[in-house]
Amino acid sequence: MTAFAPDSIVLNRKLPLWYQVSQSLRASILGRPEDAPLRLPTEEQLAGHYGVSVLTMRQALKELEDEGLISRHRRRGTFIEPAAQRAAPVRLLGSVDAIVAQQSGMSTRLLDHGTSPVPPDLAEHFPDGTDVMMYHRLRSDEGTGEPTNHARNYVRPDIAERIYPADLERWPMTRVLRDVVGARISRITDTVEARLADPETARLLQVPLLSPILHYTGISYDEEGRALDVARIHYRGDRFSFTVTLDAD
Repeated sequence: MTAFAPDSIVLNRKLPLWYQVSQSLRASILGRPEDAPLRLPTEEQLAGHYGVSVLTMRQALKELEDEGLISRHRRRGTFIEPAAQRAAPVRLLGSVDAIVAQQSGMSTRLLDHGTSPVPPDLAEHFPDGTDVMMYHRLRSDEGTGEPTNHARNYVRPDIAERIYPADLERWPMTRVLRDVVGARISRITDTVEARLADPETARLLQVPLLSPILHYTGISYDEEGRALDVARIHYRGDRFSFTVTLDAD
């Protein structure tokens, strides 16, 4: 029987090894393809894969078993629970309509908003001003109520004065900019990178500290090439994967 093949990880020797291994294997399980095998390799094989001791591997597997992601059977082996939810894709399909569709389907709560100094690492995107309007929102699955991501948007003041906070609890920022404000979005530049959950993200998304997350930065530009909005979104790593589709024209 073919065994499930987990992703690799570069371990940080300053952090508990069992924890890093459990979180890496957890992300692999929840991000697995539909046709992935359910049987895991043996403890010894997994220990060799991650470069840790069998005792460390056993502790990592116990964490996942306690969470209900795997089940262990004497003489039969260790198996992924079929009900373990696979990650939903973050799809960047090359159109503003696709971005709006991607951001829909979640309930949104506005946590905070107000004038903020331009963050130093965003100064290049707002060269004409010292302040921006910041909106901080938490999104949750409409069906389960489980938090899925939290986002901060930094918006040019001349654009923000036409945004009503209540609209941001009804619609995604991209839709508000396009359909409510009437901004003409010429392009959106996206960057996605893997990070570990900081204390704020761990608290808001109800995940363990230092668990894997997807950090998304999206910059919306107007027709003159000026930034309208910079979005920073932290996605739960166990709920999302990252997919890019490129059309060959």
